[in-house]
Amino acid sequence: MPKLKTKSGAKKRFALTGTGKIKRKGAFKSHILTKKETKQKRNLTQTSYVAEVDKKSVLRQLALK
Repeated sequence: MPKLKTKSGAKKRFALTGTGKIKRKGAFKSHILTKKETKQKRNLTQTSYVAEVDKKSVLRQLALK
């Protein structure tokens, strides 16, 4: 059986935590930031976690399951 290749876009965007959760960055923080409030931009800085329904597909892209 050949080895599964990791999707290069997925390895740049996701990281596994020690407890098995998958960290991700939030969207809407790359450009057109002048019209967004400071509070909104500050809250978008925080990392969040991948939802349970999407976990299976992300792990498959990372070639872990």
